[in-house]
Formats: sequence, structure tokens, C-alpha cells
Amino acid sequence: MTHEQQRDQNTVRELARQVMELATSDEYEARRKRWRDVNGLRKPDRAPVWCRPVGAWSELLSESDLTSTDPLCRSVERTFRQQLVKHAIGDDSVMDPWWSVGVVFDQHTPHTWGIPVRHIPPPHPGGAWKYDPPLKTEEDFGQLQLPRYTYNEAKTQSAFSQMSELLGDTMPVRLTCAVPLGAGLGGMAANLRGLDQLMYDMADRPDLVHRLMGHLQQGVLQAHKTYEESGWLTLNNTGPMYCSDAPREDARSGNITLKDLWGHTESQEFQLISPTMWKGFLLDYQMPILSQFWLTSYGCCEDLTHKIDGVLSIPNLRIFVCSAWTDLERVVEAVGNRYTIMWRQKATDVVFPEDLTLLRKHLEEGMRIAQGCHVQIVLRELQTLNGRKNRLTQWASVAKEAAAKYT
Repeated sequence: MTHEQQRDQNTVRELARQVMELATSDEYEARRKRWRDVNGLRKPDRAPVWCRPVGAWSELLSESDLTSTDPLCRSVERTFRQQLVKHAIGDDSVMDPWWSVGVVFDQHTPHTWGIPVRHIPPPHPGGAWKYDPPLKTEEDFGQLQLPRYTYNEAKTQSAFSQMSELLGDTMPVRLTCAVPLGAGLGGMAANLRGLDQLMYDMADRPDLVHRLMGHLQQGVLQAHKTYEESGWLTLNNTGPMYCSDAPREDARSGNITLKDLWGHTESQEFQLISPTMWKGFLLDYQMPILSQFWLTSYGCCEDLTHKIDGVLSIPNLRIFVCSAWTDLERVVEAVGNRYTIMWRQKATDVVFPEDLTLLRKHLEEGMRIAQGCHVQIVLRELQTLNGRKNRLTQWASVAKEAAAKYT
């Protein structure tokens, strides 16, 4: 081992020790209990608060903050430093006291669905790309394939051994396995057909939409079956938002099925169509996928105000995702205390104001409306902090105060 390699390893292991100390602390166990309670429809000490920087990470942690030169060590270092940044922000992030190595499955169908998905890049950095869908004519639908996967023992064990050697005895390493291809069929359909064309098709070629959605549903169900039958699935009830009780006392690696897992999907591409069309072209195809799981959540950034009844028709729904554009009062009225409400915040209202006066008022008013409900306060999809590096710390503090005030 060279001097540089030893230095990188020492850096990673020291960060692992810091993360382990936090992850196994009483503070983090209290955070887990807070999530488990709210997702178990019990009353927590207060609503959990969580933010996800996404595109704003470059403002919180620059590449110059990383010291490792080895690509693997640099990647691991980045993850650990991000966890420590989140700890400093002070929201209710939870960290697992182990490093996850994903079980490797080989995909045997090119481009997942047999045809390449392309996007026209934006003319300027940070701009919006355009769809360049492969299904331009009805004849193109004949090129669609169903994705096929097989477990790769050699690649899995190689990745596991590599991480075990790197971390040594500073942090346990676990193999983890999640199903591929979620139930977000709308995004897949838009990539394959184009969003504009998909909207036209619903009006003048509904048969093509049903053909496409049926194919996507079949592919997802087949992929999930392959992963379940492999015996490699692991529980997914430990991270933020979905941290919860275990599905059953004897759930262990090797006997996990889809009925032990959280499922999630949304309908962002279908926001602007009617509830009836949303149900017929999307929800009806998502239902058989969602029904495989133990508990599910539904929604993301779309406005579900006029689709509340449809979402609540999902038999194993546990979390209703109320975006910043969904009417919180109407959700509270329909949901009561029978489900958990993930109340999403509008990123622009957090990062652009000079002060937090209006934000504090918004959070307190929302928590007043939802008093007596099971609520998470979640801020996601941030693309910038607008130069306000300390804004997430401020937001977490204000959100926790509002949550505590209306517990």
C-alpha cells in the first residue's frame, strides 16, 4: 500500500468512526423513534423534520473539501462528509450504523426496455432538457422488450470484500437489495413516448397508452418477482421518511418478501389530467404493483388536491404525500389520523426570502391545520441555496419549533 493509499484509508476510517458514534448515540435512537412513531400512527414527541439538498450539495460540500485521491475512497469520503453536514444542519436525519453494499444484478435487456431513451440536452448548463422519445410511431412499439435480470455472485462478493477491507473494523458492511423499477410508470412512459405526445395519445389514441402502460406494468412486476425469488431482498424501513417498525418480528435476511417492504410511487407527469383519466391511464396500472408491498406512500411534487379519494383507495397506503401545491386543509379533512401526511415544503419559499418571518408563519399555520394528525415536515428537491449556506440549519430550527408547538 502506497503512502497515498494509506492516507486515504485513514481518512475514510476516521470519518466512519465519527459516523458510527453518531449513528449509535441516544440522540439518533430518539430520532428513529420519532420516525417509527409517526409512521406507526402513534403520537411522537413532535413531528419529524427532514431536508434533502439534492442539487444544493455543491454549496454545502465542495470537491475541494475532499482529500482522498483514490476514486472509491473519494466516493465513500463524500458520503460520510455529507452525513456529517446533515448532522450539523440539525434536522431529523437518521444514519444506519453500517455501510450498505448493493447486491449486483446483471440487466440483460439493452436500455432496460430494449430501446434507448434519449434527451435533447439544454442549450445552457443548468437548463431544461427535452424529450427525444424512441416510440415515435405505432410501429416502434414492437421494439419494446421486458427487462430481465440475474444475480451476479462474483460482482456482489467483490464489492462486499472491497468495502470490508477498506472500512476494517470501524464500521460493519452489509449487503442490501432493493427492487428495481418502482411503480412510477408515468416517468417511464414519458421517456419512451414523450410527455407531449403522451398527453395527445390519451385523447386520440388511448389504445396506445393502455398498450404502453400494460407493458410497463408487466415489466415491473416481472422484475420484482425475479428479485424476490432470488432471496436477496433486504428491509427498507431504516432511512428517513420511511423509518418504521419492522413488518414482522422474524423478518431476517433470506426470508424477506415484497410484503415486508415499503413501496412508493407518484404521478407527476399526470398532474394536469382529470382524476378519471389519471385513474384509468395510471393508477389502475400502479395498483397491482403497489399491492405487492407491505405499506406504501403516494405522491411527490404534483398537486393531488382533486385526486385525494383516488390515493386513499390504495389498500395498503400509509403515507399521503401532500406537496406544496396540494391543499393541506383538504388532505387533513380526508385523511384525519388514519394515515401519515408527508407535508412537503416549497424550496423557493425557503431559500430566496431575506428572512424567515413568512416561512415561520407558514409552518406554524400548517401545523395548526394538521394538529392531531400524523405529520412529517419534508423539504426536498433543492437545486440551490441561493448562496445562503446556513439556510437549511435555520429552516430545520424553525420547522422543529413549529412541530413542537403543535404536537
